[in-house]
Amino acid sequence: MEPPAPQRRVTIVDVARHAQVSTTAVSKVLRNAYGASPEMRAKVRRAIDELGYRPHAGARGLRGQTYTIGVMLPDIRNPFFPEILDGITGRLADTDYQVFLGPGCNGEKEEARVTEAMIDRGMDGLILIAPISPRAHLERIASAVPTVVVGRHGHSSVYDAVTDDDVAGAFLVVRHLADLGHRRIAHIEHHETDPTRIAEMPNAQRADGYRQAMRSLGLADEIDIVSTSYTQQGGYEGAKELLTRPRRPTAVFAGADIVAMGVLEAFTEAGLSVPDDISVAGYDNTTFAAFGPISLTSVDQAGHEIGSNAARILLDRIADRQKKSVQVKLSPTLAPRRTTAPPSA
Repeated sequence: MEPPAPQRRVTIVDVARHAQVSTTAVSKVLRNAYGASPEMRAKVRRAIDELGYRPHAGARGLRGQTYTIGVMLPDIRNPFFPEILDGITGRLADTDYQVFLGPGCNGEKEEARVTEAMIDRGMDGLILIAPISPRAHLERIASAVPTVVVGRHGHSSVYDAVTDDDVAGAFLVVRHLADLGHRRIAHIEHHETDPTRIAEMPNAQRADGYRQAMRSLGLADEIDIVSTSYTQQGGYEGAKELLTRPRRPTAVFAGADIVAMGVLEAFTEAGLSVPDDISVAGYDNTTFAAFGPISLTSVDQAGHEIGSNAARILLDRIADRQKKSVQVKLSPTLAPRRTTAPPSA
């Protein structure tokens, strides 16, 4: 038996005939352009729904827009990044834009490959989440396509940016632990290998905020930083190193919730109870931080709000390529939970 013939794609001409309007009217409705009455829009939208019409992305691209947004995620395993993605998709829900994801894999070469592929496919704008590429490369991308960079500090006249106040967030953690009575407060940071970008990276800002907070609270002599990576394995290794200290810390500030998960694993393996023996705090306030059995004290940097702002700014940039670049810095809050308590006697 012969396979069924493929169904013919519904065209703009079909929609116009079904709605009994001109193809120009359909085009105006699809482009949300001026000149189509509410009644006309309703007729066309009804015809589109009844026929199952889908605009051809390639044809739209030839007219200047594909209505696609590329989002680069550095690590799909970090549970904080979906919070940002939710904010992006929520902001774009009532628009014609569709989001496409690309993994950056925490590497400059991989990031370049993904972003260049997005540009080659004519995406209307890019949102790059915590990119590690050099600023010069980010500015080359932004010169080619409207771009919003999330999680990189510093000012650029070429791309827009949305960040959390990471220094203030670190202050919140350290002050919370100090107010509980802790003095030996250690920090696990992400090791930064490129000195040219270190000042812009959130991990470096959090480590700097930790140092500033410790000094301001008279705890400069207790500063203790372990450099690993912002991964669960990095947290595990960092906690193991802290346990070898002659004077074990009474509290640990992990630079990210995913790091805190590794810390909790190492402490449990060592027979320590959290927070009875040692307190642990994270950063990001991811979904699992509030999960009852974990109940992790964390800094809430409002990932959903970060994503929503990034999408809003990108739409503005797509509409006006010449406008002045925008930098948004959000203020974090602390979410205290059961993993932090006064140090044991």
